Amino acid sequence: MNQIAMVFPGQGSQKVGMLADLAHDPILVGIFETVSQAAGQDLRRLAIEGPPEALDVTTVTQPLMLATDIAFYALQRAQGGMMPVAVAGHSLGEYAALYAAGVLEIPALARLVAVRARLMQEAVVPGTGAMAAVLGLDDGVIEEVCRTVTAGIVEAVNYNCPGQVVIAGERVAVEQAIGAARAAGAKRALLLPVSVPAHSSLMKKASCAYAQELAQVDLKPPVLPVVHNADLEEHLEAASIREALVAQLASPVRWTETVRHLRDRYGVSRIVECGPGRVLIGLNRRIAPELGHVGLENRETILQYAEIR
Repeated sequence: MNQIAMVFPGQGSQKVGMLADLAHDPILVGIFETVSQAAGQDLRRLAIEGPPEALDVTTVTQPLMLATDIAFYALQRAQGGMMPVAVAGHSLGEYAALYAAGVLEIPALARLVAVRARLMQEAVVPGTGAMAAVLGLDDGVIEEVCRTVTAGIVEAVNYNCPGQVVIAGERVAVEQAIGAARAAGAKRALLLPVSVPAHSSLMKKASCAYAQELAQVDLKPPVLPVVHNADLEEHLEAASIREALVAQLASPVRWTETVRHLRDRYGVSRIVECGPGRVLIGLNRRIAPELGHVGLENRETILQYAEIR
């Protein structure tokens, strides 16, 4: 029998039209109404109509991706899709993984993510933070590039796959690091359409405030293992789950190690990306090319997944 791990995308997978042919499904509509109420915005309309630049604002992107990820998960479960043996999420996607594991219900998740997005957006002055993708350099070379930057704070924050790392920090420092990375032989180094320097040390102020918010939220024991970004652990107790979520704000996303952990610990034969786009499939194929990789991004792929046994 297939052993399947399911993973959920975060910021960077959003685009107008991301709901595809599922936009009017009653399950999706209900989930979007709940999350939109917490976010104070009509997320479904934005996903359908745009404008594109609105989707790149953190306070929109995070609740929008949460609603989409968990709606696609709920839709595939309604079709009888296989339960995964473990779950994980890339950055914001970790919250959809917590939903799949039964740790939080949708209303509480929606409120939590809305607060998380606001705190991250408020942590830096608009326009002063940035993120950039660097392709074609070893992790150690990128880390050394960041250490040599003199313009301000810049750090490696997303270890996405071999040869692809995202850096983040103060915009001037990130721009200087882009130039240094190109000089060091990077195939590409470019700014990303993200409005905050997520997972960098500039988020420590946000993480302190977020810890106070998390302390008031009731977390249930997970019914599935959730591999957390910050420490690659599967936490069972509410207190340790809270610690992992707080740490995640100002710690790197160790995605390469996460995928290898899912493969090696759980012996999975497939990794299923549940959410719009195919960003994680591209990363996962580079990390574990020997596994099967499936994407659930529209009605057709969800129905096909329901037939896998």
